[in-house]
Amino acid sequence: MSDDTTVLTPQGPDYSAPAGGHVSGDTLTSGIPVVPPSEQRSPFPEFDGPLTAPGPIGPDDADFSAPEFPVGPGAPGGPAAPAPAAKAEPAPAPRPAPAKKGRSKLVLAGAGAVGLLGVAYGAGLLLNHSDVPKRTTVLNVDIGGGTKEEAVSKLDAALGKRAATPLKLSVGGKEMELAPDKAGLSLDSQATVRGAAGSDYNPVSVIGSLFGGERVAQPVIVVDAEKLSVALADLSGASGTATEATIKFTPGKAVPVPGKAGQAIDVARAMTSVKDAYRAQVETGRPNVVEVPVTASQPTITQTELDRAMKEFAEPAMSGLITIKAGPKSIQFGPQRSLPRILSMKPVEGRLVEVYDKKAIDELLEGVFDGITITKADGKQHQVSADDVAQAMQGALLGKTPLERTAVIDLNPS
Repeated sequence: MSDDTTVLTPQGPDYSAPAGGHVSGDTLTSGIPVVPPSEQRSPFPEFDGPLTAPGPIGPDDADFSAPEFPVGPGAPGGPAAPAPAAKAEPAPAPRPAPAKKGRSKLVLAGAGAVGLLGVAYGAGLLLNHSDVPKRTTVLNVDIGGGTKEEAVSKLDAALGKRAATPLKLSVGGKEMELAPDKAGLSLDSQATVRGAAGSDYNPVSVIGSLFGGERVAQPVIVVDAEKLSVALADLSGASGTATEATIKFTPGKAVPVPGKAGQAIDVARAMTSVKDAYRAQVETGRPNVVEVPVTASQPTITQTELDRAMKEFAEPAMSGLITIKAGPKSIQFGPQRSLPRILSMKPVEGRLVEVYDKKAIDELLEGVFDGITITKADGKQHQVSADDVAQAMQGALLGKTPLERTAVIDLNPS
């Protein structure tokens, strides 16, 4: 080895040297300054171990257990690196629940059912073009599928008889009959059909008609309250134990008949019972006996009124013959035969009023005034009737002399 070659020999620290003094290694003969142990620090702040001079490294000298160079935090063998802050991630959106197979089947089935109903509804409307919808019934009578006139005919044929059957009434244990037409009771077939006619857009009715379903219409029962009240009052006078004062016309004279207290039909309450009974009879076809309510009754015609009617009308009327003339013809009515058939009296609001029997007058005329006409208010010529004769009789019956007891029918009244 030549002298110009310097062998670098690592020198260990001289712990005998005084602090702060110099050692032989202070020069550059060794090429590397000597660092006191206390100052042997890594030039890298992250590495605190002593420095070792590198030497030749062979394959056998490699030591992979330690790093060749100082490393920072997080490197193998170094201090653990701080864990990075976790980034907040948005919560995943909830996924829709998968459709249940059973529910989808139900939806399909429901949609199919709705479609079928729609088809059935349309078919029902197309098949029913009549005035009265098919399978329309009134009290179990089928009146549908045709015109209104045909429906009225069907209804009258099936229910007309029962609607005209007299009602059976029991008044104080005494049975009597009441004719519906005289009492203002009737089944109005025309109004019933009008109510049942017209298109029915109710889905239940339209679809039901395809499968035999009925469309039920209600009958229209007409009640004339005034006419029913009069009929019951007349029936009360004939059936009750109470009687009204009146005057009877017998051959040759008028006889006063005083009234008496008793029982009579309670008209107000009886009206309700009769109306209900009539409706039930029309609906079922079975006439039942109706127990008509009665009440205590006093005569409305007082003795004073009876005396007045006798003096002012009955006695003069029966005092002799009367003569009625029309044109060239005339006829007489007398107290022995004709006047008792024609005349009677009835109570009206506490008074006795004379009544003329038009049928009896027609029978007694025997065609005397046939061909004789009278000009009426309408300007037309009419045959002289029993009404014209009765009107003329009113004045003649009150006369006292033969002239006063003669009445002439004016054939051309102004």
